[in-house]
Amino acid sequence: MPIYVYQAVGNESCSHCGSGFELLQKLADAPVASCPQCNQAVRRVISAPSLARSDVSLERHNLEKHGFTRYQKAEKGVYEKTAGAGPDLLDDR
Repeated sequence: MPIYVYQAVGNESCSHCGSGFELLQKLADAPVASCPQCNQAVRRVISAPSLARSDVSLERHNLEKHGFTRYQKAEKGVYEKTAGAGPDLLDDR
């Protein structure tokens, strides 16, 4: 479930909604229309998502460990292998 940030619409607000508050809601839940403490109108504010990063990296040893092959563009239509098994070059020319 995402955490949504809400902030007061007008100048009249309490300490809870004046600086904004967070609310854990289901995606299907309707946006909250008023502050739960002072009933002042609030709006949902767009905020940056929190993206989880796993320990999996794109480093050569890790790619090879998991059976992946990575190619890097060398020139137009030519790709060099930088990790994993497979041909050293892929030529599309």
